[in-house]
Amino acid sequence: MFRVPLYVALALIIAFGGGIATTLYALNASSGFGAIKLGAWEAFPRAQTADADPYAKSHRARAGKLLLGTAEGLKFTATQDDGGQPLRSSCRYRITGQTPPARLWTLYVADRGGNAPIARDGLPAGLNSWVIGRQPDSSFVISVATDAQSGNWLPLPGDDRAVTLALTLFDTPTAGSSGLIDLSMPQLQRIGCGHA
Repeated sequence: MFRVPLYVALALIIAFGGGIATTLYALNASSGFGAIKLGAWEAFPRAQTADADPYAKSHRARAGKLLLGTAEGLKFTATQDDGGQPLRSSCRYRITGQTPPARLWTLYVADRGGNAPIARDGLPAGLNSWVIGRQPDSSFVISVATDAQSGNWLPLPGDDRAVTLALTLFDTPTAGSSGLIDLSMPQLQRIGCGHA
């Protein structure tokens, strides 16, 4: 007597539960389609526009983040170095080169989800184009490490965890450019890990 309603209820629980679980997995797996990958750096130029795909819109709504519009700027993130190794706070990195043209750029270390800059007490949370020391050819070298380094230094958290580097270009023609693939981004190289 109760067998048919029990099977119907079980089927509905599996269907709704499976649907919700796969939707959450799809939202967490990607920020959407249309990613631009330049070396270690990745950006989603259409994420805040009306042309954004449904996954990008859902990801943005679920995360509750306010992204830059096309005319405002473009945010690049790196979760791995140029060699394809994941970024870890226990390793040391060197960022060299130049950024695409921008009125201002910022660089900071965030958690794997790209949330809030990770800063240690008394140390800067990030760098920007106004305070960076440059070479005579306008290029720069930035050391990214836990321990203090000479020159431009971006501190990493003291523990061993996965990190993300976020490079945001403000008021840049790059954001509305159709030639994003031809841009030159800074190189991100792993120098070593641990005390070696």
